[in-house]
Amino acid sequence: MSVAPANLLAVRSLLLHHLHPSGGVGDHQLDADIVDGEAGPGGYHRGADELGADDYSVADSPRDRAGLSPYASALDVGWFEVRSGGTVHNLRTFSTWCVTQCRADTPDSADIREIIYSPDGSTVRRWDRLDRPTAGTLRPGLPTHFSYFRDATSSGHDLRPLYRRYLADIGLLRPAQPVPEADLQQTDKLLYDTGLTGRTVAHFLADVQNLRNWQWSALGAPGVVNPPQPGSPAQLVLAMAQAFPRVAAQVARLAGDQPPDDPALVAGVLAGLSPAAIAAAIPAALAEQVADELAARLAGGVSVSVPGRQRTTERAQPGGPDPT
Repeated sequence: MSVAPANLLAVRSLLLHHLHPSGGVGDHQLDADIVDGEAGPGGYHRGADELGADDYSVADSPRDRAGLSPYASALDVGWFEVRSGGTVHNLRTFSTWCVTQCRADTPDSADIREIIYSPDGSTVRRWDRLDRPTAGTLRPGLPTHFSYFRDATSSGHDLRPLYRRYLADIGLLRPAQPVPEADLQQTDKLLYDTGLTGRTVAHFLADVQNLRNWQWSALGAPGVVNPPQPGSPAQLVLAMAQAFPRVAAQVARLAGDQPPDDPALVAGVLAGLSPAAIAAAIPAALAEQVADELAARLAGGVSVSVPGRQRTTERAQPGGPDPT
């Protein structure tokens, strides 16, 4: 047995409340059928237990297959006429307005799959979001038929905003006013988990202020708390920034006004470093290659120059005098 979902019942109540004969003109047959016992077999007026897998209201769209449930997913709106703002509005103008919104792909019409309607009371037209050539047909009496994707009705999604907008457009309902956001308090807890359950907006603002101070204040300026921890990326960047003026000055002094001599620059930079610093800067694999190269040079009697002294090692000749 098919069931009328609460969100379609809410649409029905909204339309009946504002478009009922009270205050209107002419004859009214306004109803809003959801579970339609007079409709043919299948279709959006039926729930899962009254449908086959090949029914167009299931097979055409993954939204329908995913949302298949005992709920019906259609609404038939009958004839009405109301006067508002000096203009008469009726089912024909209402239907045309709704189709226009669907064609414009407004956010509040995105859950409507199809509308079967008559713009003039005799011509039957069908708008289909999926552009399928065959699907539902308009039953006798020419009500306007709205089909909704089944995942919208089964999820309980509010389907009233489109109709509220129509009622506001014709002057029967005040436009919805935006709800003002509550003022943010510094004692408010943070919305997302930060790993520290006691974190508040005030803590976050303090962190942002501290980060700003580190970025924009002079080094050593007061007002900066909790400096970067040793070994942290921020501390390493700070150390590089502090060392940069000295290194830049040394490079500029070595280069002078002449085009830089790369070997001289390298030698000058190395001269300012201790052997321990040089050794620490050489990767292990490269250090082994350097050691082998130095050993080969020393064994071959190659002159090895060191700033401040020079040592020449001669290799003993076979059969020659003992160099000692």
